[in-house]
Amino acid sequence: MLAQPAQALTDLLLGLVVCGLAIALLRRAVAPNHRYWEFALGCLAVSALAGFVHHGFLVRWPAVATVSWTVISVLVVLGISYLLAATVEEVLGPGHRRVFWVLRAAGLGAYLGLVVTTGAGIGALILCESITFACIIGLWAWAARRRNPLALPVLVAIVASAAAAGTKAISDNLTGAVYLDGDSLYHLAQIIGIVLLYRAVSIRRTPVRVGVDEPAATPARDGGQP
Repeated sequence: MLAQPAQALTDLLLGLVVCGLAIALLRRAVAPNHRYWEFALGCLAVSALAGFVHHGFLVRWPAVATVSWTVISVLVVLGISYLLAATVEEVLGPGHRRVFWVLRAAGLGAYLGLVVTTGAGIGALILCESITFACIIGLWAWAARRRNPLALPVLVAIVASAAAAGTKAISDNLTGAVYLDGDSLYHLAQIIGIVLLYRAVSIRRTPVRVGVDEPAATPARDGGQP
């Protein structure tokens, strides 16, 4: 029996969907300049599948659950790191590793500061990662102003993911009507944001087949005259 059936099964569904999307993106015919999008989806998929194991079985043992939740949190942090790397690559172009590390250090630096001063835990790490997420949104907003064709679809996906986080604040009286809790609804709502992100990136990766849809040339007649 699963210890937390709703949370475990919705995490499993999220993990399988994201894993499938990551594989589909890897199999795109066009060779991209980077694989950060795939790595980001891969980390998020593994974190969701690990969440299934955590909610389904490991929460029965608090000491073990603490370790498993730490692993899940680290995987989420890695996923956000790859999202930032993909954003820097797409918005600013290749050769901006210094920008990536400066922005990445903002979130991690804030967390380390809290660890030193207050002994903060994993929850604080996730909270501080909102700084990195804000940097991602800021870069894509700047790209939208510069008419980057990828900016609007990616921003829509980010807004959808942010809205998904709002499901955690829904009252238990409302979520109980569908036999789900806030975390379970969050898992399901996250699928929408991930699918939108996949669609935005996959359109960029779709190969262009030159000449496939062009009409056949009309053979010349009468010595080459039309």
